[in-house]
Parts: sequence; C-alpha cells; structure tokens
Amino acid sequence: MRRFPLILLSALLALPALARVEQPFGDGWQFKKAENLPQTLNDGWQAVTIPHTWNAEDMQRKKNIFYAGEAYYKRTYTPDTTLADKRVFLRFEGVAAVAEVYVGGTLAGNHKGGYSAFVVELTQLLKYGQENELLVKVNNASRPDVIPVNHTLFGVYGGIYRPVKLIVTDKLNITPADHASAGVYISQKEVTRASAAVSVKVKLENKYPNARNARIVTTIYETNGKIKARKETAVTVLPQGRQTAVQDFLLKKPRLWQGLEDPYLYRVVTQLVAGNEVIDQITQPLGLRHVELKAAEGVYLNGKKIPMYGVCRHQEWWELGSALTDEQHDADLAIIKEIGATTIRLAHYQQAERIYAKCDSIGLLVWAEIPFVNRVTTQEAGNAKQQLTELIRQNYNHPSIYIWGMHNEVYTPYAYTVALTADLHDLAKTEDPGRYTASVSGYAKVDQSCNLNADVQGINHYFGWYNGVISDVETWIQGMERDFPNHKVIFSEYGAEANIDQQEETVGESGRYFSQFYPETFATKFHEIQWGIIARHPYLIASYIWNTFDFATPVNTQGGVEARNMKGLVTFDRQVKKDPFYWYKANWSNDPVLYLTQRRATERENRRTSVTVYSNVGAPQLFVNGKEIETLQAGTTAVHYIFPEVTLDEGENILETKAVHAGKTYTDRIVWNYSSAGKKAGKPRQPEVNRTEHVGL
Repeated sequence: MRRFPLILLSALLALPALARVEQPFGDGWQFKKAENLPQTLNDGWQAVTIPHTWNAEDMQRKKNIFYAGEAYYKRTYTPDTTLADKRVFLRFEGVAAVAEVYVGGTLAGNHKGGYSAFVVELTQLLKYGQENELLVKVNNASRPDVIPVNHTLFGVYGGIYRPVKLIVTDKLNITPADHASAGVYISQKEVTRASAAVSVKVKLENKYPNARNARIVTTIYETNGKIKARKETAVTVLPQGRQTAVQDFLLKKPRLWQGLEDPYLYRVVTQLVAGNEVIDQITQPLGLRHVELKAAEGVYLNGKKIPMYGVCRHQEWWELGSALTDEQHDADLAIIKEIGATTIRLAHYQQAERIYAKCDSIGLLVWAEIPFVNRVTTQEAGNAKQQLTELIRQNYNHPSIYIWGMHNEVYTPYAYTVALTADLHDLAKTEDPGRYTASVSGYAKVDQSCNLNADVQGINHYFGWYNGVISDVETWIQGMERDFPNHKVIFSEYGAEANIDQQEETVGESGRYFSQFYPETFATKFHEIQWGIIARHPYLIASYIWNTFDFATPVNTQGGVEARNMKGLVTFDRQVKKDPFYWYKANWSNDPVLYLTQRRATERENRRTSVTVYSNVGAPQLFVNGKEIETLQAGTTAVHYIFPEVTLDEGENILETKAVHAGKTYTDRIVWNYSSAGKKAGKPRQPEVNRTEHVGL
C-alpha cells in the first residue's frame, strides 16, 4: 500500500485517481480519566502518543489497586476540502475494552472487545476544510457481556494501546470495514509440491449513485519480485450493499511454506482498476501449506512431521503494560526463536498484527484465540461470536496460524456453555473451513461436555504445582493413551512459578502454590522432569509451556510479589532468562548450549551436593576449584548431565564446565558460597521490584 506523510495528504488526494492512502494517526492526542461523564471535558487533559495505556504501572505493582473505568482521548483533525469526494475511516487496532468514537459530539461508531481491530467511517460527519474534534470514550471495567468478563487471569489494560491509522479511499473501494479485515481473503487447498489451488475473494463497495465498471487485477509475486501468476476480472459494482468477486489460480510447482525450515512467502497484490487508474490496492501474504493433525502422532506440515516445541505469550512488558512498539514485539519473538520454539500459543486473546506477520516470516506455527476465559456469565455469547469473527477475518491470510482457539477453561452452566461452544465451532468452520478449532479444559480428562465440540482438545494441567507431584504427568499421559486413543490432544499449558529472588538448594517434587515461596530451583526440576516425560510421548500432538514471560495478575499475589505470576521462563523486564529457559534451549535449539544451573542459588548449606549441566554439544567436563569431577550421570534427556558427587570448600567455590564440539571449546562458570554454619539458600530475599513476571494461574 502507498503511504504518504500527513502534510502531503490533501495535495495528493487532489489527483484525479489514487490508490488508498493509509496514514499513522497516533500523534496529537490528549487523555484524561473520568469515572463518570463530566459536565465539561475542557480541563485536566495530558498529551499522549498512541499506543497508550493508563494501567502501565498500577496493574503491575499492587494487588487490587488499579483503575478500571472510563477515560477519554481527543484530538483535532482538519481534512482538506478535496477529501469531500472520498471516504475517510479511522482504524483502531486495539482499544481496551469498550470504545465509543465521536466526531464533533456525534457518535460515529462503537466497539466491544479490547483485542480485535475495528473501523469507524468518518466521511459523513467530518466538516471538510474545518477543524473537527475527535473524541474516543474508553472503558476497561469488567462487564458480563464482554469477554474477558474479569481481570482474574490477566489484566485488561485500558487505553488505545495499539496503533491508529487514517484510511482514505475512493468511493469505489475494497472495503476496509468488513470487521476491519483487509477485505481480501486468500484460501488454498490441494497444496502439494506439484501444484496449489488458490482462491482470492475480494469484497467491494460502491458509494457512487450509479453502478460502476471496474477490473480486479490480482498479481502473485515471488519473494524476488518475479510474477508467479496474474489474473484480471471485470466487475460491475452496484451502489447497493457489499459485493464479492472471486479469482481462482492454479499455481504450478509452488514453493511451500515449511515453517522454520523455509518460511517462504508470496506477495499477493490486489488492485481495483477504473479505466487506466488504480483506485485501490491491498497487499497480503501467501504462504502455501497444508497442516494435518493426527491423533496420537503429531503435526504434519506439507506431509512432514514437525516437532511442536511450544510456548505461550502474553502481550505485556514491565512498566509499559500492553502499549508496545513493533520493536518490543520483535524482541519477544527473538527470545522465543532463541529458545528453539516452533510454535506459539498467543494467549488468551487476539494479539498485535505485527506478531502474526512476523510469525509468518519466521516460520512459527500459531495458535490464535479469543478471550473467552475463566468464567461464564451467560451474557457473553454475542460478544464471543463477534470477537471470533473478527479474529478470523482479520487474520485469515496468515499462513502461520494453524488453529483457532474458542475458549479456555469455561464450564458452568454446562447447558449454556455446551451450546455456545458448539456455535463457536460452527462459526469458525463457516468462516474458515480450512483450519482446526480448539477448546481448552483445566481438567485432566477429555470428559467435560463443553470441551467436546472442537476439533482438538487442549488440556491445561500443572502436575506437581497445584496438586500431586511433578512426575504424575507420566501416569496421566499413559491413562490418556489408554482411555482416549482417538482424540487429538494438546498439552496446552504446563509450568511452575519461579521467583529468581527465591532459591532453595534441595527441592522435592511437591508443589509450592500455597506457600508463597516459589524458588526458581523447584521450577527447574519441574521442567527437567516434565519435558523429559512429554518428549517420550507422541500421544500429545503438541505442548505449550506456560509462560514465556512473567506477567501481571492484578488481583493476585504470587511468590510473595503482588500482582504477579512468575511461571515465565524469562522475567517480566526481559532481563533474566531463568534456568528453565536454558533447559529448553538445550533441548530444542540447534544453537550450542553449555549451561550450569542454580547460578542464583549461590548460598549453599550442603557441603556434598550435585551439579547439573545442560549441554547439547556433548558430554561436559566439570571443574570445582580447579579439580575435575569424574563421576557423571545421565539425566532425563540427552542434554541433561548430573555430577552427583561434588564436595564444596568452605567459602567461595568456583564451578567451571567445558565441552568441545566440532573443534570449538565451550565454557560456563558460576560461583557458590558454602558455609558450614548452614546459611540456607532457600531463605527468601526481598524481591526486586523489576523482577516480577508474567504467568497464567
């Protein structure tokens, strides 16, 4: 799409014909909180730049002390008189959670749902050549008819927290107002290395008084700019309603989108041409792929089984909340790629468009879902269907998405929830018959009626954290293999909290949830055991760690830290990658890893102890105070090495490990302090304020 600076907008639109103009619209806004509509909105405004949230601090620092309610954003806009013959829209990528948009005091549109985009047309309300006041009323208070219906599992950060853009089109256009989608839907079927059938559906609108003749020209480009295919279709667009045109292609010898191995993307450019002028244009990605999920086997991408090394991700950063830049989204994906993940569950809601686009280009498979989570009110059905429609239409063309998530841990009243989840499945299949659907249960069996209406059953369970012991996961999987052999089952969440400011030298297998003492060392053991078991059981066609990053839970206290959940593999501020992060990196990544664990459990009380090393570069050597330790045992996977017989000296002890692989030497080093007086490594230290994390309950 063509983009021009705002100062040039009026002049450019004076040209006789022009493809659409999209302009960032995040500057010049003012903001104020107000619980009730004030008598005047003239006082108390502060200048802000969009993206913005008013909860960046209060949702992250103190339990149950955060502002959830009404707030206002306003700015002025003076459209040139030449725009009077155009159509003018505002597209909001994310406003949490309920929004009303006014132009000069007149309602232009509204939206319910904090995670999907929406478009408001301004054309008829603007005064051209004059200054117009735009006002957006926002409210993030929980309500029973808008999902999520509470702030329990995660906080809904209030604000216009994703980008806003101004869109100007001709009166004859590819509609930007079909649930804020691109207006172009690219379907694919019968995808093989010999050929692929591709269908391009284009939705058109005509606001001229008479029918208009035009042509749709769609060109599919290779990455290098070479044309793969082109088709031209004549259309007559009536001045009533929204109309659809479809173009079919058969691509010979296509290059397939093969995940991380080869995330090849074609570029599909669809133009609306009147006479010899391009009056509208949309560009979308095309990754040709076929995904098949086989019960008790795994996931096959273009006929090739791929490992489903999965993590979950929330969209928030410490002291920034959800108002993130592209660079911050990219930084998260870089960490996820570093660990060696092949798939992401974007929990528990639609995330930024940047994330889906980058996953396309990186090659990560994506589970995308709506925020129907945690509680059922019986008033949310309409909004759940709306948000699922928006999720699918806005993200239809992303090849990275392989599954649509309909709900997470919702149950009673069962009759209502069963009917609603059946409707959501049917809706997803009507909108997009080519992808799978998933529902998620917090119970350990496939026996909840409201979770039997999707293609795939996700199960969230935290063996050894909330109940039982860590290794109970194996008994569970064996029971599932026996009792539900034909079900497609994904282990959609597992994990344990890890406060890096809490350490314990020796840990057992029983969970710490009720203790508020969440040592990192317990989480390390948890993941060592559970991944060792999961990796041996292909019955689970995918698994997802909860969570990549620590995040805010504004109504809870976890691990002695208010408003935090610390199941993340990385701290909230992205500064510390915890020991379990390197466990998975050693198991999943092709990058070399040699890593000594318990590097923050520095104060030791046991003179005789064991030392653990993660190494995917071969068997390591260990030296303690310069002396090599000879005894070495295998752990739960091929990268897990344990030195069981290590004797520490009084005071400082230097531990060094070394491995040689492909002619290169790798090393790691940590320091432990042993005291015969028995100072306990597990004694909690005061958590640093910036060491809080994100994790699901």
